[in-house]
Amino acid sequence: MTDLPEEFRLIARCFAPLAGDGALGLLDDAAVFAPPPGRDLVVAADAIVEGVHFLPGDPPETLGRKLLRVNLSDLAAMGAVPLYYLLTVSVPRLTPSAWFEAFAAGLALDQREFGIALLGGDTTSTGGPVCLSATVIGHVAPGRALRRQGAAAGDGLWVTGTIGDGALGLLAARGEIADADGYLADRYRLPQPRLGLALAGIVSACMDVSDGLVQDCGHLCRAAGVGAEIEAARVPLSPAARAAGRRDLCLAGGDDYELLMGVPPGQEASLVVECGRAGVPVTRIGRFVAGEGVRVLAEDGRTEAIVSSGWSHF
Repeated sequence: MTDLPEEFRLIARCFAPLAGDGALGLLDDAAVFAPPPGRDLVVAADAIVEGVHFLPGDPPETLGRKLLRVNLSDLAAMGAVPLYYLLTVSVPRLTPSAWFEAFAAGLALDQREFGIALLGGDTTSTGGPVCLSATVIGHVAPGRALRRQGAAAGDGLWVTGTIGDGALGLLAARGEIADADGYLADRYRLPQPRLGLALAGIVSACMDVSDGLVQDCGHLCRAAGVGAEIEAARVPLSPAARAAGRRDLCLAGGDDYELLMGVPPGQEASLVVECGRAGVPVTRIGRFVAGEGVRVLAEDGRTEAIVSSGWSHF
């Protein structure tokens, strides 16, 4: 191995141990694999960029895990089972080997946790910030992928987990708010993709909350041609988020990677049972209504003004 260029030595040392069967040992130009018989493939891609999605100096072992998890959240939102992923790593030329080793060690942890393997990818140097991207491949029963577009007026609006921890966690990681036990910063760095829920036939629409609750609810509304009402007091907050006292940011901030769902009235009990089976908290926070747009309602029924509508990529 000593006669190999440094890039190939790095791949053999750090990434080949992560490769699945279809990766061919990362020795060829592309991977070859057969999808599970009788299943539809589901493919998604996301990138995270230093200074935008993570902070300079964040531990490298958390970066690969966050990258994988934000992509796995897209599979969860489609009701898919993870299979493989492709990885692109762009870092400054003098990045030390220890960074790659820690980055790969984090990936290995989450590969074991979520049952996914590396299929291939690319490494390159850049003069700009660190840029990491992944393409995840999953599978779902034919015709059973969850979609954004199915919500109807009268459906309940539900979320998994708690909302606002990701946005508050960024402030905590920057030292701008108190976070004595590190809970909020951990939620920002290591979101929890809600994989393993059997939601086909239960939910009418689904997506993950990445750009902010209000904004992402608007995406569901536009896809279905309906409006929505969010009851602010029902939005589930963690104890740490409540202590921070920034409900406005919780409603508009991003990086939660919880599932936002439309659920017909006759299926709400089934949703509670399914989420309970998987140990995933779930909360009804409002409803879909005729019309358009998203209204946030105070306890007295008045519409609340939201200062920020959510994250914009441009």
